[in-house]
Amino acid sequence: MGMRYFGTSVQRQEDKKFLMGQGRYVDDIEFVGMLHGAFLRADIAHAKINGIDTSAAREIPGVHAVYTLDDLGDPYPNKPMTTAYASPLLKQTICQHLLAKDEVCFVGQTVALVVAESRHIAEDALSRIVVDYEPLPAVADCRNALDADAPATHLGLDSNLVGNFYGKFGDIDAAFAEASHTFKVDFHEHRGGGHATECRNIIANYDAGKDETTVYLTTQAPFLIRRLMARYFEEDESKIRVICPDVGGGFGPKNGPYAEEFVLAIVSKQLQRPVKWIEDRRENFVATNQQGDQMWHMEIACEDDGKILGARGRVIHDMGAYVPYGLLLPATSVFPLPGPYALPALDVTLDAVFTNKTCTSPVRGAGRPNAAYAMERLIETVARGLKLDPADVRRRNFVRKDQFPYTTGGTLPSGDPAVYDSGDFHSLLDMALENAGYEDFKERQAAARQEGRYLGMGISSCIEDTGFGPYEGVKVKVQPSGKVLLQTGAASQGQGHQTVFSQIVAEELGVDIDSIVYQSADTGTVPHGVATAGSRVTANAGPASQAAARLVRKKALKLAAEVLEIDEDDLEIEDGIVRATAQSGRNVNISLGDLSFKLTPLMNGKVPDGFEPELEATSFTSSTGVPHASGSSVAEVEVDVETGEVKLVNYVIAHDCGKMINPMLVDGQIIGGVVHGIGNALFERMVYDENAQPMSMNYGEYLLPIATEMPPFEVLHQETPSPHNELGVKGAGEGGTIPAANAIIAAIENALEPFGVVVNDHPVDPQRICELLDEAQARSGAA
Repeated sequence: MGMRYFGTSVQRQEDKKFLMGQGRYVDDIEFVGMLHGAFLRADIAHAKINGIDTSAAREIPGVHAVYTLDDLGDPYPNKPMTTAYASPLLKQTICQHLLAKDEVCFVGQTVALVVAESRHIAEDALSRIVVDYEPLPAVADCRNALDADAPATHLGLDSNLVGNFYGKFGDIDAAFAEASHTFKVDFHEHRGGGHATECRNIIANYDAGKDETTVYLTTQAPFLIRRLMARYFEEDESKIRVICPDVGGGFGPKNGPYAEEFVLAIVSKQLQRPVKWIEDRRENFVATNQQGDQMWHMEIACEDDGKILGARGRVIHDMGAYVPYGLLLPATSVFPLPGPYALPALDVTLDAVFTNKTCTSPVRGAGRPNAAYAMERLIETVARGLKLDPADVRRRNFVRKDQFPYTTGGTLPSGDPAVYDSGDFHSLLDMALENAGYEDFKERQAAARQEGRYLGMGISSCIEDTGFGPYEGVKVKVQPSGKVLLQTGAASQGQGHQTVFSQIVAEELGVDIDSIVYQSADTGTVPHGVATAGSRVTANAGPASQAAARLVRKKALKLAAEVLEIDEDDLEIEDGIVRATAQSGRNVNISLGDLSFKLTPLMNGKVPDGFEPELEATSFTSSTGVPHASGSSVAEVEVDVETGEVKLVNYVIAHDCGKMINPMLVDGQIIGGVVHGIGNALFERMVYDENAQPMSMNYGEYLLPIATEMPPFEVLHQETPSPHNELGVKGAGEGGTIPAANAIIAAIENALEPFGVVVNDHPVDPQRICELLDEAQARSGAA
């Protein structure tokens, strides 16, 4: 028996090239004759365009072309982009033109493009373009977007409502009528941008000889972008090739279409030259999609012991200025409700609204962190109102282990019923609490308060719907050299795809993992894929890798049995060699490479009877349903009541992503996800003024959590296999982010309990904590 790879912490196969400086990102790619683009962007949130004068820019030496929307030529001045994910729930599908037409609707919108010999020349030319703007009123706060006196976010718009939908099941009126207690809570959630290490980068290269355009792109979804471009340009998909080289982080904002890649494709074809555009960090702050704001108004009905009977409320969701991503982001804020809890009734309405801010799309976790925060706020509100232990309130309302598979009563974005496939929420919580020292924390807390130190501990539990279909294509091919080619459409941005899929194939096929050659995310060479998003890839490409390798193994054994004149049942594969088992009493073998050679004869050769050429197989096998991951987090903080500073003392997370292919990579995903959650809770805020002008334009103003703010992390695992795929896997990429904000906010509230401080909104910074302490003191003095 060869080495077992599944379930072991194999070192990342993709890292050698990075450690040796051999990574290849878009900006590393050079072509002879390549030109460079720079975009002029709107510097006002909402304005009518009375005119654009590009004459001075065109005169600068080294400038090859300057484009406004009209300069792109027909049909583009009258052809806006289309949303990536259409929905009948969209009341207004307003997408931007490739370059601004008549008005600009957010700071950062593309207005013009300069193409020059270098980026420096292009940037200089931008400063010579004069735009005559006529300022218009702007909507900066989603909470006011539907007010009767709210300005229109677009010229001629009667309403700023994008669309609305509902999460509803059970008899909510009866739940509130029968409840012993009802509580209300309002909270504002803000999530900023993805802020990947590498910004968005593009090269478009039109080949006139083939009449093909190749786009090198930092995207999470090369096949989606190819399809959208083909539809927009009314081209056959075979005429457009999208290649993702190495990508320095994605986190959601790179999962959808942007105007820039479409513009560069047009310009490259017109100029017959490759054109490169590299997004700078200032552009990234205003032009790359963010997640934005949500305002929740919630009520909960419960019994004396904290048993929840129902929850209801309304959510206002900020879509930004356009709808490039459809309603997927707001949908994922409602459909995960009611989280890990067995609620008899739910009634939540979400209104998605336009504002004059940067467009929104998912950031790590999409709307799931928002939904989890909402449910956890309700749990905290019940516990506080009834003076109950928050852990006990959770235990009392969790879906029990014996209830799986559990139908919540809600629906998934696909319209299918929401069914939790497997899990043990009670065990996860108990595991996290035990390792966090929850039982004796009150003693430590009391002792610290005697010293004037304020410690707090907070809990947060969640579910995560992962592995959405329909598939990710995988091809496995044994080459005559004996190397195994593994191809997938799934694009990686650092997750470790090469490692985990190679582990699956190596074990299934009986080869050394180092013999696997990996290729991905090139629409011209690999099987069709969907996207790397929503913790979906492992639960789709994983089963496909297993199935493709299994088909290749079956074909190899069948051919080897004929060649070696032995029964298939008496053969095994180890280290790439098909050999007779010890029990067979035979001593014969043949390599997989030799079998591949026999199936790929040259001229005048013959393929063995009963076999198709090539020792290969392609599979689109995927999960048969939606695997649900789950977890509980416990955060411990210390709050300085003089300065408002919050120090994270410890963070424990117990997580269940089904069977783990590579525990080391899962730990990395979970910890990285928690860091995103820490940013959501304490640091990351994209600030706009009342005119929707962005005020956070660099990392001195927009704060990211850094190493000095990280607490000790303890990641605990529970492996409850998913019945939806043979591997038993569930997604893991976002499970650290989803519960983090409430664990930290609840810990702050617990630390400041003597002062009666309730935080609710996030992120919360030292200034806000001091304000809350002052407000609490004023209330105390007034009483």
